[in-house]
Amino acid sequence: MEKVVQVQLGEYRGVSLYNIRDMECKRGDYVVLNIDRGTEFGKVISEADTLPEGKIENLPGKVLRLASEEDLGRIEKNREKSKEAMETCVKKVEEQKLEMKVVHCEYSFDNNKVVFFFIADERVDFRNLVKELAGIFRARIELKQIGVRDQAKTVGGIGSCGRNFCCSSYMKEFHPLTIKMAKEQNLPINPSRISGVCGRIKCCMAYEFPLYKQYAKTMPRKGSKMNTPDGRGKVIDSNFLTQTVKVDLGEGKIVKVKIGKPEEENE
Repeated sequence: MEKVVQVQLGEYRGVSLYNIRDMECKRGDYVVLNIDRGTEFGKVISEADTLPEGKIENLPGKVLRLASEEDLGRIEKNREKSKEAMETCVKKVEEQKLEMKVVHCEYSFDNNKVVFFFIADERVDFRNLVKELAGIFRARIELKQIGVRDQAKTVGGIGSCGRNFCCSSYMKEFHPLTIKMAKEQNLPINPSRISGVCGRIKCCMAYEFPLYKQYAKTMPRKGSKMNTPDGRGKVIDSNFLTQTVKVDLGEGKIVKVKIGKPEEENE
């Protein structure tokens, strides 16, 4: 068995498992990795785990060492260089009149690669841009097109809940979201209430959706008829979390009724 950890490559790139061999590292540590024909840096986002030896070969790379003070200084220096590189890229995009918006830039740890992240409504032919940037920076150039959700993840910020965006703090990948998730949770279909800063439905809409879906099986629908200890009436409101419904019995009489909690489904 080999020891592995999950590492967020660079600042905003993918999360993968990497072999740490006999090295000791913990969540939050910065590490230097051997990957993709070069040296990269990343942040450990999990505790150490084990993996059968046969599966180690499929990993994208391995951790070389914990980042030293010198390494951390180099990472910080690269961040400053990235700001200058982004300004240069934005200027070149304007000169070539390309329909794209550069939102972030990142240097690899060894400075042999520069990655530019951009958003665009349509496919962009940036081959000439890549050639020109390669000549300026004397490095491999990668341009990665991202969506508006990826942009929010890259830039970061504070959500309406008062916490850091889920996508930029702990989420490894985006999960599918639909308007049905808001409807099933009896939320008002108001874009300003259910949309994040990216303009898409908030990621948190998916967190409690399975629970609401499970509870919905035993909850009477709004507008349906049901019997209560005080008589038969019409359901006018429901609360999935408290498992209660309000029933209009007529003549201005409204009662609250407790519904039995549904049995938990097996995983």
